[in-house]
Amino acid sequence: MVHYHEVGLKGKNRAHFERILMDSIKAACAAFSISCVTRISGHILVTFSRAEDVSSAFEVIRKVPGVARVSLAYHTNREPDEYGRAAIRALSEAGVFETFKVSAKRSNTDYPLTSMDLNRQVGEVLCEAFPDKKVKMRDPDVTVNVLVVQGSVYVYARSERGVGGLPVGSAGKVVTLLSSGIDSPVATWMLARRGAVCVPVHFSGRPQTADTSEYLCQDIIAALAPAIQIGRLYVVPFGDCQREISLACPSDLRVIMYRRVMYAVAERIAKIEGAKAIVTGESLGQVASQTLENIMAVNEVVDIPVFRPLIGSDKQEIIARAEAIGTYEISCETAPDCCTLFMPRKPETHAKLDAVHAAWDLFDHEAMIEHLVDAVEYIDFESGSYKPPRMLRERHDELAPRG
Repeated sequence: MVHYHEVGLKGKNRAHFERILMDSIKAACAAFSISCVTRISGHILVTFSRAEDVSSAFEVIRKVPGVARVSLAYHTNREPDEYGRAAIRALSEAGVFETFKVSAKRSNTDYPLTSMDLNRQVGEVLCEAFPDKKVKMRDPDVTVNVLVVQGSVYVYARSERGVGGLPVGSAGKVVTLLSSGIDSPVATWMLARRGAVCVPVHFSGRPQTADTSEYLCQDIIAALAPAIQIGRLYVVPFGDCQREISLACPSDLRVIMYRRVMYAVAERIAKIEGAKAIVTGESLGQVASQTLENIMAVNEVVDIPVFRPLIGSDKQEIIARAEAIGTYEISCETAPDCCTLFMPRKPETHAKLDAVHAAWDLFDHEAMIEHLVDAVEYIDFESGSYKPPRMLRERHDELAPRG
């Protein structure tokens, strides 16, 4: 039984969000024996034809954006003996506990017993079955929930928090700058949890470096699945262009030039994809390129919004989140990529726009951006929420070099 929070606050649009969440759950649990996914009284009920699939699917559903809580429920008829036995079974599977209570609720009034009657009735059954346990109405170790709805009763005690947020596909499409490091996978996950379809773009150091980071990005995408399914990874071979920039520009402004080119290419890909924003894993002041002055110097090269969900997070918070979503160990693997290629000894931390503009004009950035867009490669993955652009390779006016 899936509980949601933000989806339930959507008013007239609620049914639309519920349908997207149901589709997300179906896609995430495609490997399991789902027999039905349906809405019941402010919940989503997921039923399985094989009981052995339930525990594994339970853990997957918890990680699906939009899911506030998941409960392992038993379905019975509205017969006291049946839901009493289900309550005993549910409580026996709740782990170690000393205290419990019953919380009953009716979704309609066609059942003769009130919620208080159900509490007493099921409570008596549980007290007889567990004579050494105590009833505690405030902060018990376990709560046995009894929900009477649509001619049936659902009983559950095991209930765990999900990741919350909104279902993927409910908030449009964004392009994310994905490296094999720690921060950008977390930023991608955070936008997916807010309902965005994330289309990652990886700038590889190839051919100046090996393609190891590209495979790590694929591993990161696999780690996020099946709860968050990335449909396409774009790869931009950036190594030769970085070398060209390093030879043409002052060394202290190299990183800013790299990032300006990366943002410009990402914006072009966003236009191809119909994405409305760029997402990065930057945290204010964490490295030289992430000071306010340098962020401003990079931002001005694009017209669409740039989201930085980690901007106020410190490294330990980001690491904790990476561990929770399963990407940390992958990101700790050593892989040379464009972020470590041709790095200056002393990068500028407080760039002046006049100096940035002067360095920008020292190389043919428009031709470079055009070349990189033409050189873009991509890898597709299974996804229920991603829809690829119809004519990726066709040239459009909006993809022409910026004036």
